[in-house]
Amino acid sequence: MMSMAANDEAADIQAIAGRGFGSLTGACYLLLRIQDRALAKPWLRSVDIASVAQARTQRLSQVCQMAFTAAGLRALGTEVTPGAGFDPQFIDGMAGDERRSHQLGDEGPNSPAHWHWGVGEQEPHILLVLLAANTSINSLAKDTCSAAVAAGCAVIGGNTPTTTTTPLGREPFGFADGVSQPEYDWSGTLTPGGARDRDYRNLLAMGELLLGYPNEYGFVNDYPAADELGRNGSYLVYRQLAQDVAGFWQWLARQAGDDDGAIALAERMVGRGLDGAPLLGLQSATITGTDDARNAFLFADDADGLVCPIGAHIRRVNPRSADDPQGRHGFVRNLISTLGFSGTAMHDAVASARFHRLSRRGRPYGPVVAPHAAMQGTGAGAGAGQESGLHFLCLNTNIARQFEFVQGAWVANAKFAGLAAEQDPLLGNRLPLAGAQPTDAFSYTDSGAWPRAIGGLPQFVTVRGGAYFFMPGLRGVARLLADG
Repeated sequence: MMSMAANDEAADIQAIAGRGFGSLTGACYLLLRIQDRALAKPWLRSVDIASVAQARTQRLSQVCQMAFTAAGLRALGTEVTPGAGFDPQFIDGMAGDERRSHQLGDEGPNSPAHWHWGVGEQEPHILLVLLAANTSINSLAKDTCSAAVAAGCAVIGGNTPTTTTTPLGREPFGFADGVSQPEYDWSGTLTPGGARDRDYRNLLAMGELLLGYPNEYGFVNDYPAADELGRNGSYLVYRQLAQDVAGFWQWLARQAGDDDGAIALAERMVGRGLDGAPLLGLQSATITGTDDARNAFLFADDADGLVCPIGAHIRRVNPRSADDPQGRHGFVRNLISTLGFSGTAMHDAVASARFHRLSRRGRPYGPVVAPHAAMQGTGAGAGAGQESGLHFLCLNTNIARQFEFVQGAWVANAKFAGLAAEQDPLLGNRLPLAGAQPTDAFSYTDSGAWPRAIGGLPQFVTVRGGAYFFMPGLRGVARLLADG
């Protein structure tokens, strides 16, 4: 595989594939519909899209990135079919199938029928991700909106607020965010397969992030290969998630009886401390692909969830599972484990994480309310009707195997890892299963080593909109926007 450090490759990759630009604290996620292709194409060609190569060599004061829905590609005159190499899930769209909505938990209040954007006339064609300093993001957004309208595009206003300058590093419930991110093999030296995949690693093959490269199976995913349209591209998933911060903390305070107990219970539900530290009792481990102490731990020594509950949020979105739940122990023990002569079925109930990781690029929005203030109903925005939430963005090359698997099989699934009646304690929609089986429980072991189970969890997070986008490399963008 060609090294991703090569200048011609790095110059072709959109910059957010390589980094999240945390120093640019202002963001705007501008959703557009093309109304006049003849006007839109020349303007879109003029938009300066930052590349990985630029991000490596320059200190960028603003960044623009561009991605297209399937409807947007059609509006530009591009054939969008599986035969052309496009991902079937991308072609269908996030809200294009009732079965997909059911799988993703997009039912009840989360149903696309209630979304602010993403469906019908509010379905976007183009996403422009604009990043800049707090002091300049509003003017950048305003100027870009004006230029878009003049170029025959309609601005979809449903993804309010248009811009966000909410401090980074914490999500609205107050927890450190972005702690566990995968690293990618930009040098092209990783060869998946073999004994070392029995251990969990945080370093992944480039084909999990970018199209045109071998993935964790050792294969290259199908992609739009004509004129290398898809090479160095990725699929971008965007979901706007509203978070009921006051409801979350006040419910916890009622359950726990006091503020400190509420925080302790919240940390069990998330699986981390508010500061992002792993829960006390999880043993540290050396993990390939990370040197962050907050990320250097495994769940192998906590197989029954006595420290970090099985259903905790971080355990669902990244169970840190390897190809062998017992890890690597030498030829004889590896053989015994492979043949199923050791361990239990329950401890092997979660798929290997390396096939399902995501590179997240989301940002919070709305007023910041500290946990204690939220419990008391005080603080900025508390009770004032101002929405807080998360612009969730992630990059992957196989939507079904990566985003949809994590969201459907791990987050929304009430039977994750052998549990019953428990969805993700943060993201679950709490709707009962067929036969009226509840999904609103959470089980854990308290600080006194007593097993506990809580029922009646409310829904804390509601989907406001969403879409699947194709984010090409810069050469791919040029081919999509060429005249003809």
